[in-house]
Amino acid sequence: MKAFGTDSRIGFIGLGVMGSGMAHNLLRKGHALTVFARKPQAAQAFVNAGAQRAATPADVARASDLVFLCVSDDDAVQAVLFGPDGLAAGLAAGACVVDTSTIAAASARIFGKRLAEHGAALLDAPVSGGQGGAEAGTLTAMVGGPADQVDACRAVMGAFCKSITHVGDLGAGQTVKACNQVAVAGAMLGVADALALARAQGVDPRVMREVLLGGTARSFALEKHAQRVIDGDFQPGFRARLMRKDLRIALQTGRDAGARLPGAAAAEELLSALCDSGRADWDWNALALQVQANAGLDIPTVPKAS
Repeated sequence: MKAFGTDSRIGFIGLGVMGSGMAHNLLRKGHALTVFARKPQAAQAFVNAGAQRAATPADVARASDLVFLCVSDDDAVQAVLFGPDGLAAGLAAGACVVDTSTIAAASARIFGKRLAEHGAALLDAPVSGGQGGAEAGTLTAMVGGPADQVDACRAVMGAFCKSITHVGDLGAGQTVKACNQVAVAGAMLGVADALALARAQGVDPRVMREVLLGGTARSFALEKHAQRVIDGDFQPGFRARLMRKDLRIALQTGRDAGARLPGAAAAEELLSALCDSGRADWDWNALALQVQANAGLDIPTVPKAS
């Protein structure tokens, strides 16, 4: 099939923390962009940069050959696709929707079947790399769907991704994203325990971290997250409530397949306690604070940056 490129009409729905950076990169790469946001003011910066603003998702569909979604959860994706004035009402035959949201693999497969009835294709393409990666155009995408459809979208996705990997059939992208969240949560659990143990024993966490970075314990979580926890910096790059949502998706996916995920379950429990204590919008690295609180150690009540 023909590849989408700079001559294609691109749509984008979901101009939040992640979506805004991705959409700005599409504009910077010269793509003709039509955007939709529930709050008109959220779309104004894109209009100022040359995008067209649509009144409904259906209007985005009518103006686009390829549409990207970046919304919060399964319900939001369903509403954008199939709600009143949803994308399905305006998509032309042969159009493609690339959903970069993190949702359940089962939902992605259901949505794909429903879109196919309208003659349109769906790729599930959740991303990793956080807000900084979205703004820099260096995200990693794990994509599920037909290989030829994935290849057709690569050039456009390259505006905001440094890595685009086809991981299998529709839904596989969400499964790999769930695996990613389980793995990073497990790494963070180890770092959180180490920080709590050091503090409980009166050892300077900074010294402990430097020693561990020189050995087999070295990890992204130890290098980046541990430093922010030590500094008391919980300004969100990825919010605790969103990580909790992602882990709940992973846990449900595991239950559906008969797989127990004890590490993910422990991280979800800690994040739930963190969110219930009023820290849902802190960075998810504050999970380490909950571990310290459970150990009877004092923790801050106000983040360094708000």
